[in-house]
Amino acid sequence: MHRQRGVTLSGFLMVAVVLIFVALLGFRIGPPYVEYLTIKKQFQAIASDPAARSGQRRDVEDAFSKRAMIEDMPSITYKDLVIAKEGDGIVLSAEYTVCRPVVANIRACMDFSPTSRR
Repeated sequence: MHRQRGVTLSGFLMVAVVLIFVALLGFRIGPPYVEYLTIKKQFQAIASDPAARSGQRRDVEDAFSKRAMIEDMPSITYKDLVIAKEGDGIVLSAEYTVCRPVVANIRACMDFSPTSRR
């Protein structure tokens, strides 16, 4: 007698619901993480730029504003930048929070602290 193998319909539906929820969560919280990585990359680029290394706040703010328009980084503005002089260079950092709705009244709130330090 051969025993049948496979997934039952109810088992398949349970796995499908879990996978759909995980995909939904990924679609909701993925873009803020991508934006965080973009901001961090832009901070490192500005910190290594010879024009911005002078440490003049206005030069750094202008460089950030131009890059923010090109890269579409709406979560922070030049007013949120913290610029610190370290040796002969500068270190850029910021802190911000992003909240995204997941399902109904459930929200995912994420705190980010990008910096130009490696």
